[in-house]
Amino acid sequence: MRWKEQLLTLTPYQPGKSIDAVKKQFNLENIVKLASNENPFGCSETVSAALKENQTSLAIYPDGYATKLRETLASFLQVEENEIILGNGSDNLIQIISRALLHPNASTIMANPTFSQYKHNAVIEGAIIKELPLVDGEHDLDAMLEAIDEQTNVIWVCSPNNPTGTYIPESKLVPFLEKVPAHILVVLDEAYYEYVVAEDYYNSISLTRKYNNLIVLRTFSKIYGLAALRIGYGVANPAIIKALEPAREPFNVNSLGQLAASAAIKDQQFVEDCKEKNRQGIAQFYEFCEQHNLEYYPTQTNFILIDFKVDGDKVFNYLQERGFIVRSGKALGFPTSVRITVGSEEQNDGVLKVLSEFLGAN
Repeated sequence: MRWKEQLLTLTPYQPGKSIDAVKKQFNLENIVKLASNENPFGCSETVSAALKENQTSLAIYPDGYATKLRETLASFLQVEENEIILGNGSDNLIQIISRALLHPNASTIMANPTFSQYKHNAVIEGAIIKELPLVDGEHDLDAMLEAIDEQTNVIWVCSPNNPTGTYIPESKLVPFLEKVPAHILVVLDEAYYEYVVAEDYYNSISLTRKYNNLIVLRTFSKIYGLAALRIGYGVANPAIIKALEPAREPFNVNSLGQLAASAAIKDQQFVEDCKEKNRQGIAQFYEFCEQHNLEYYPTQTNFILIDFKVDGDKVFNYLQERGFIVRSGKALGFPTSVRITVGSEEQNDGVLKVLSEFLGAN
């Protein structure tokens, strides 16, 4: 087989161990998963009710235009339907953008560390990859601008950033957008948008009206609690959407996902409640870090990256053996840290108790 050469050395995405696998490995009855930034409170009851009341045939293809979801989203976001593109999670949209704009004669710019799928898809397309180190956990926008050349087609901006949880304030983002040449697509990944509480955060949807080379990506996998159904969307100038659509595979958003997302977006009280509980949970982690003199990045997400000044795998394994699954920072570019999803108050208390034991024993 004449495989693409880059595929032969590229490591596929490595999901964390499943709850069942950890149970079996360590002979544990109860496992708390705080590794993938899922919503510990599940999804809205409105979603559960909609799925029960609307039994769709599994033999019929989904609505390829996602009409109801598109209409609901457009109304909620106050945009036109032709300003929206839908995906099988925002991961799918990253793949579509890469497929449409990246190739061996094109370059792409991103922060490092940031969400791994920007680079992953760029490698598959054979693009030239320019990674600019974070500064204090934040995007170095000036360095990213300096990295632009004649071959640059896409710039990836993750705000809030995964895995640090940091964000870009409006006072920095707007001047950056002003300086990016109009022919370069800026992808603003806002997977954690609904968790943000910073007062100087920007209105990204309004920015898409001003900057015709900007696309904003969001997801229903995080605060909406629909990770299993894989629904993401992008908002941009209609010309961008029109150009991307041919790269989107047919029927890429499943029927159940369309139904669930349409219901979810109508229950904003659930979103606000989860947002408030998340901030209360973050306060638990902040207090723990202050008590133990641990360094961390202030977060605008539903996770926190904590530096334990030891091999991140050691912390990860200690927690896993005691029934808590988190993410080691080694695979995320922070080898002495772990990234922990903020759970319920009870889950947070549990993992912090075990972490206190770890610190006491090391």
